[in-house]
Amino acid sequence: MHWRGPLFILACVGAAAGLGYALSQLPDEGGRRPLAAVNAEAPSQPPAPVAGTPAPAQPPAPKPAPDENPIRFMLAQVADQYEEASRYPAYSVPISPGQAKAYAGNTYHAVTLPLADDGRFTVNLEKYRFTRGETILVVANLAGPMVVGQRVEARLESPGEGQGSQPGTALSRTQDGFYQGELDSNREPGEYRLIVSARVDGQTVRHVSTLSIEPHLGDFAGVGSTRIENNNLVIPVGFEPDEAGFYALGANLYVNGQPVAHLSHEQRLDGSTANIELWAHGSVMAGHTGKLQLKGLQIRRLPARPGDRTDYGFGPEDGFEVDASGLDRLEDVPAREPESEQRAAILRKMATGA
Repeated sequence: MHWRGPLFILACVGAAAGLGYALSQLPDEGGRRPLAAVNAEAPSQPPAPVAGTPAPAQPPAPKPAPDENPIRFMLAQVADQYEEASRYPAYSVPISPGQAKAYAGNTYHAVTLPLADDGRFTVNLEKYRFTRGETILVVANLAGPMVVGQRVEARLESPGEGQGSQPGTALSRTQDGFYQGELDSNREPGEYRLIVSARVDGQTVRHVSTLSIEPHLGDFAGVGSTRIENNNLVIPVGFEPDEAGFYALGANLYVNGQPVAHLSHEQRLDGSTANIELWAHGSVMAGHTGKLQLKGLQIRRLPARPGDRTDYGFGPEDGFEVDASGLDRLEDVPAREPESEQRAAILRKMATGA
C-alpha cells in the first residue's frame, strides 16, 4: 500500500508531461494552428478582409507567463482536485442522487436490437444480478412493421456451452403486445448470456445480452445501536455469512429521503453473525438532522485466491432505518490524512516550480 502515493504522483506527472508534449508537437504555421486540433467546436471566425483593404494591425501575441506553462497548469488542477477529494475519508464520500443510483449496482439496462424498417427488438429484466434460485422474469418487445412468428423463446447459455445446447422457454404474448416468461436461475454462479429468439419476416433473429447468477452469501440482520466516535457516526450493520471470508459492504446513507454519503468497509467474517461498522464522517454529516436510512446495501465476498470471482449480494430494497442521536456533535472539518496532505503539497510545489 505504501507505493500508492509515489505511483499517483508519477501518474500525474506523466499525464501532465504528455499534455505538454502533445501541445509542443502541434504545427506552427506563422503563429496559427488548425482549430480542429485545439477545439472540436471552434467559434465562428470573423469575415476575411475584402481584397484591397488593408487588414488591421494585430498586436504581437504575448509570450506565456511561467505559470501558464501547460504542465504546471495541469499539475495545479490536479492538486486542486486532490485537495478537495482528500477532505473526505475513503470510507465516507458525498454523493449526488445520480451517483446514489450508480452505487446501487444492480440495474439491468434494457438492450435494443435495431431491425429493418425502423423495427426494434428490446429485452428487459428487473435487475442484472440474480441470487441462485431466484426466478428470472424476461420481458421482450418487438415493435415495427415486421411479421413476427408464433414462438418467441428465451434461454441461458454459459460461456462454455455450445449454441442451442440448452432448451428454450417459450414466452407468452400479453394483451399489451409484450412477450414475457420465467427462467430458472438454479445454476452454477457466473456470467451467462441471455438469448431471446424470434422469427421475424421469416428469419430467425437472436437478441443477446448478459446477466449474472450469484451464490447466496448470507442474511442481513438489521442495524444496531449507533454511536458518535472521532467525529464519525458509527452504524453497525448485522450480517450472518454462509461462509467465512473477507467481505466488503457498501451502502448509501439518506437523510430525509436525500442521499448524503456512500459508506464502505471491508472486514473478515468467521461465519457467525457479526456487525460490519459503517462510519459517516462529520465532513458529510455535519448540519444534517432528520430521518436517516441506509439503502442500496451491497455486500461482496472478495476472492480468497487469485483467479477466484467476486460474489455479490444485496440487502432489502427498502433498506434499514437508522436511529441516531448526537448528530449535533459532528463537525464539518476535513479528515486529516497526513499522506494525502503530503501528496497534495508535493503536487502544489511542482505546479509552482518551487
